[in-house]
Amino acid sequence: MKQDKSTQTRRDFIKTCLQIIPAATIIPFGVVRSQGMKDQVYDPTQHNYGMGIDIDKCIGCGRCVQACKTENNVPSEPFYFRTWIERYTIPEEGDAFVDSPDGGMHGFDKKTVEETDILRTFFVPKLCNHCENPPCVQVCPVGATFMSRDGVVLMDPEYCIGCRYCIQACPYGARFMNPYTKATDKCNFCYHRITRGLSPACVEVCPTQARIFGEISSKPNPLSRFRRANQIFVLKPALNTEPKVFYANLDGEVR
Repeated sequence: MKQDKSTQTRRDFIKTCLQIIPAATIIPFGVVRSQGMKDQVYDPTQHNYGMGIDIDKCIGCGRCVQACKTENNVPSEPFYFRTWIERYTIPEEGDAFVDSPDGGMHGFDKKTVEETDILRTFFVPKLCNHCENPPCVQVCPVGATFMSRDGVVLMDPEYCIGCRYCIQACPYGARFMNPYTKATDKCNFCYHRITRGLSPACVEVCPTQARIFGEISSKPNPLSRFRRANQIFVLKPALNTEPKVFYANLDGEVR
């Protein structure tokens, strides 16, 4: 049977993501085995990934942002991010103040208002929400943005035509136009890592374990335990995108 260009390109893209270990081989139906993991087979149909974020544990150190840029070759300019951190300052009177200097990459030192006037200050890491109903996938005219069988929303830069429809459609501001690839870019949960049984770079470097990565299922895993132990919130729930980034201790001021 002749395969269309979209199917071939997606398979090539996923294959590239998985070729971290030399001579990795692709087995039919998306099952992956590499020479470095001879006894382990990755089957995307057996996974459904998500991420948990505990707001109370985030200290705004910016290590996750730095690690993401390094791991995924995100442009070094301080306005391209796959993940970033926002600081929310809640004053005694007036609206909340939100800032994110350099995406929080170098931490937060400058005070926004006088400390005596502050009720609460906290940090909110943000990234692509890998929605169950992703608007970006719906609007892409060429299928460059798609959902893999393990629930991760991926982006094929080779197929992207740079129309920016997905950037406009994303309600979380999680996409940007990569000036070097000339294609849209975003978080992919470090797909080349998670398919090898590793955690995303941002999760691995977090000193307070504010980020939790795992399976969206009832089976015992870090994310399922996190969701059971906390009252869970998602960003912009009224949009019905069904995000798979789950927040604990999320303040109502977060938008």
